[in-house]
Formats: sequence, structure tokens, C-alpha cells
Amino acid sequence: MNRTTLSLIAAVAALAAVTGVAAVSAPDAATDDTAKAAAHLPVERTGLLCPRPSTSDLAETTYTSFTPVTEGAEKGGEAGLRPATQQAKDGAEPVLEPGDPGKPVTGEVSGGDAPALVGTAEGRFAPGWTVQQTTEVAAGTGRGLQGVACTAADTEFWFPGAATGDDRTDYVHLTNPDDSAAVVDIELYGKDGALETVVGEGITVKPHSAEPVLLSTLTDEKQTDVTVHVVVRSGRVGAAVQALDTERGGDWLPASTDPAGRLVVPGIPEDATAVRLVAFTPRDADVDLKLRLASPTGLITPAGNETLHVKGGMTSAVDLGDLTRGEAGSLVLTASDDSVPVVAAVRVLRGKGDKQESAFIPAARPVGTRATSVGNTAEGTTLSLTAPEGTAEVKVTASAGTEGGTPASRTYTIKSGTTQNIEAPVPAGVKGTYALTIEPRSDTPVYASRTLTVTEDGVPFFTVQALPDDRGTVAVPQSEEDLSVLQK
Repeated sequence: MNRTTLSLIAAVAALAAVTGVAAVSAPDAATDDTAKAAAHLPVERTGLLCPRPSTSDLAETTYTSFTPVTEGAEKGGEAGLRPATQQAKDGAEPVLEPGDPGKPVTGEVSGGDAPALVGTAEGRFAPGWTVQQTTEVAAGTGRGLQGVACTAADTEFWFPGAATGDDRTDYVHLTNPDDSAAVVDIELYGKDGALETVVGEGITVKPHSAEPVLLSTLTDEKQTDVTVHVVVRSGRVGAAVQALDTERGGDWLPASTDPAGRLVVPGIPEDATAVRLVAFTPRDADVDLKLRLASPTGLITPAGNETLHVKGGMTSAVDLGDLTRGEAGSLVLTASDDSVPVVAAVRVLRGKGDKQESAFIPAARPVGTRATSVGNTAEGTTLSLTAPEGTAEVKVTASAGTEGGTPASRTYTIKSGTTQNIEAPVPAGVKGTYALTIEPRSDTPVYASRTLTVTEDGVPFFTVQALPDDRGTVAVPQSEEDLSVLQK
């Protein structure tokens, strides 16, 4: 085999081991022995983007970084989170540097001047690197607990559940980690279809910068339920919606999973006092969504809310009340026609009257190989696991704490069609916060979410994050030399 051919094979394997660049898997069917099943190898590089946390002078933000121990990971490497505007500067000091794999590390900032962050992890720090950004705002618009997992850059995002009404201040935060400018379109869809926007097209996000875009400046229409579609014409960005309410607190609205005919919204808090489902299909055709609640005892249909009719190109919503009625629950949504895909999210309220707080849970991807949750506490953390399609066995491991403690693991059985709020393991002698890793031990899809809660002046502050695969490994095809290809 000549040098060029060898170099090409090596380049493909290396490229596949970099998160967000490529994922090469084995073909569906092999015609001879030269194609073998794909091997799952640890990624060699991971990039994460954290949006600007708040503009409030009362904001207190904690960043928590954690890399799970991954078999086969490289020995060396480095990682760090830096302000987006400093990425182009050589030698810029990181805001936070991850600890050794298996040990979480935290950093804190106060006030409304904290910038968006860009992070890169290489080598042993890369596989499954997870960063949580949690902000507590004591008072004012959006007061409460606002949490978001820092995410990788991408080129398309769907956000059902935003709003442009007078009681809401919703921003789309766009972060560009690259050396060239990104050009972004923001499309808004309300109850009657596409909203006329003023400056939603061709938004330029400069290299190594972050751009918050206030939704109410894009349109004159005031609507309670809006689906935001972010499309990147050139380059790539990180995107998240910060939804702030004048009376009911606020939180981050992460992107929904890609449009699909079957969706799962995992881990609605058991003490939710109100749940509002928002759904949208980008197709011209209408579709009926079948609604079911995966409860601790199985799949049930909410009385009076068996289906939601979603009109093509229009945002639809329904109030489901206190859907969970004191028990763990996840929404399972099934389209009557699989050819009409849907995106969805729920807005959840806890508390009553002027003591309410809100959070958002989008339809999520399954856990996959492993999911990671960071910033957990011995009190105030709820881990929710859902197995809508069959009984699943799941291993959950608690890391050491940021200030000490011994890791602990437990294995759980989640019955088919149910959601369980499990009593997750806590590190012995834990001090500080700790990470949880979730590893399914069966082929049945598992969905997960984590809820953080704290009560301040009688208001139940909380935030919920869905837990998809942490992208710790990538499929790389196995291969062997076949000199016959050089003779063709």
C-alpha cells in the first residue's frame, strides 16, 4: 500500500475521533471481510459553548466542569474555558480549568458582566467533557434558578416554547467560536404561522464573539407561544434561548431534538403545578400528536388531553395542568403520521400565586452510551429515568465531590413504559457538588433529566436539564490492508 493510501486511512480515523467534526460508522451491510464492525473509541477533542449567564447585578453564577473516566482515553491533553472574545488571543488565561477525569471542578462569578465562554478539551479531558452553568437571580425579571448545559456548536436549532408577549423578555444567545464570521437567520412561528420579522435574516456574529438577540425586537407581534428556528447560513454557532418572565421567574430553553414522529419530554417535576406543552411541525401538513404520560406504573393518557392537533407551519399549545399529580412523569408524544415530524417542549411551573417559578424541558435525545450530569448536591437533586419502549437496566455512578468524597455506584431497573425518580447514589463523605454518570446496560432506549431545587424566601427556585449522550466516544470503522484496490 502506498504512502498516500495509508495517510488517507489514518486521516479518516483521526477525524472521526474528534467531537463535532465527523462520526464515521460501519456500513449497514458488508460485501466482504474487509469491512468490519465499527469500534467505539474515546474522542480526542471536544468543544463547548456557554452563553452569557445574566445581565442582572444580582446574578450569582457557578460553572462546574467534569470529565468522566473513560477507558482507552489518551494520557495527556489540556482543557479550559475562556471568554469568547479572548479565544483569538494567545495565552489568554482560562476562567475555569477542568480537574483530572473523575473529579469535578467549580468556578464562580458575580453580577451581570460575565461573558459567554468558549471551551476546548483535548486528550484525556475530552471524552464526555460536560460543563454546567447555573445562575441564581434573587429578584427582578427572571428571578430564580437558571441552568443550562454548555453545548457544542451547530448549524440548526429549534426552540418551541419561546414568547414575544409583554410579560416575557426572551433572548436568543448566539456564540461563534471560530476565526470567521457566522451568518444566521432567525425565523419565528406563532399560532397563525410565520411571524413577519424586521431584522431576523442575515445576522452577522463576528469571530470569537457572542450576540444576544431580543426576540421582541424582531417582530411587532405579541404572542404567548412562539417557535424559534435558528439557521446558520455560513459558519457555526452555539444557540440557546433565555426566557425571562416578569412574574414567574425564568430559565434557559435549550434546543429541542431534531423534528421527529416520536418524541420524549423527560422528567417533569412531580410537584409541578402547571405544565404547558408547545409543539410545531415545519411541514405544510397538519398532524395529530398522541399524548401519553410515562408514570411510575406505566403509560397513561391524560384525561381530556388525548391528542394535540398541530397545524402545518403553526405553533400549537395546550395547558395540561398539574399533569404529574405528585408522581414522576415524562411525556411521550407520537405523531399520527411519521412523515410529519414535530419539535416540542414544555414549560413547567412550581409553586402558587406570586411564589411561582418556571423552567423548560425540550424533547430530548436518549441517553445513548452514557450521559453526564454535573453540579449535583446531596440535597435538592432529583434524577429522573424513563424507558418508554421496554424494561431497561441502568448504572448510575456518583463521582467524588468538588471538595472531597468517595465515588459510589448503583444499578436500577426501569420497567417498560415508566418513569422513575430514583434515589441516586451520593458519594460517601461528599463535600461540595458532584457529577452523576448514567450508563444503560441494555439496548432499550433510556431518557433522563436532572432537576436542581432550592427555596428562597418561600419561592421554589428550580431548573431542569435533559441528559442526552455526552459524546464521549465515536464509532470508527475497523479496516485492514487490501492491496487489490491498487490494481483496479
